[in-house]
Amino acid sequence: MGRGFGRSGGGMGDMSKLMKDMQKMQENMVAAQEELLQTEVEASVGGGAVKAVVNGKGRLVRLTIKPEAVDPEDVELLQDLIVSAINEAEDKAEEMETNRMQNVAGGVQLPPGLF
Repeated sequence: MGRGFGRSGGGMGDMSKLMKDMQKMQENMVAAQEELLQTEVEASVGGGAVKAVVNGKGRLVRLTIKPEAVDPEDVELLQDLIVSAINEAEDKAEEMETNRMQNVAGGVQLPPGLF
């Protein structure tokens, strides 16, 4: 008999279990991805003058600007605040996504940018 295919452990039974485990992990990852789409992450800057809300995948879903943040004489400041709020919210979402996917993968190191 060839190596690993007899009754002495290993073999096709292990391969079948591995395939089932991989399928379960894939299903869990799909569920986690769906959950991330429903999760919202918020960041505010400028003492709350600008607030950005993104979903768990980093997509902007809401942007709130307080009226006092709108100064026609200083549009650049408002632009900077908007960019900062969005970037901070996206960074938080990315960190949350990475942590969630690593939990689903059972601690297996996933390649960066996989999700």
